[in-house]
Amino acid sequence: MIHLKAFLVTIVLAATGCASAPPPEPPFIPSDRGETTVYIVRHAEKAVENPSDPELSAVGYVRADSLASALRDAGVNAIIVTSLKRTALTARPLARRRGITPQVVPVAGSTAAHIDSVVAAIYRNPGATILVVGHSNTVGHIAGKLGGKSLGDLCDSEYSNLIIISMPRAKQAKMLVERYGPPDPPSDGTCKR
Repeated sequence: MIHLKAFLVTIVLAATGCASAPPPEPPFIPSDRGETTVYIVRHAEKAVENPSDPELSAVGYVRADSLASALRDAGVNAIIVTSLKRTALTARPLARRRGITPQVVPVAGSTAAHIDSVVAAIYRNPGATILVVGHSNTVGHIAGKLGGKSLGDLCDSEYSNLIIISMPRAKQAKMLVERYGPPDPPSDGTCKR
């Protein structure tokens, strides 16, 4: 009889999902909060294979995990990536941890049009805490369009910038640039920023 009870308890637990942890609930995006916070990063280091749409390198996967750790308690509740694998793979560890399906803003048309599309997607989420994963020729310009200082194009060796834009309602945006993850590889000296 004891074995039958244990068996029945096991069946009930498995059927109700108690045998494993449930997936996290999708985050709630408040619309009444007085501030939108945007974290902007360049995708992590890319592999050399498939140059038109590469995945991440081993160091890139380490950086993606370190981004998830760095933003673990930031309350990110929306993620914006491009249609290229390296941005989605950079965001994946945080997206999984937070239960977020990233919004894809395709890379189409001009760079300026893409930047405007990303900025429009950000403004459609007032009060949210948003991670944007972009490219070396977009992230600095996105910061500028949101009211921060435009950093221009990043150097090819720059991956560790974590740009934080705080946008209080009806007030000037504030910008902070921090570093996260492994140190950037040494520059070849061709990029002057």
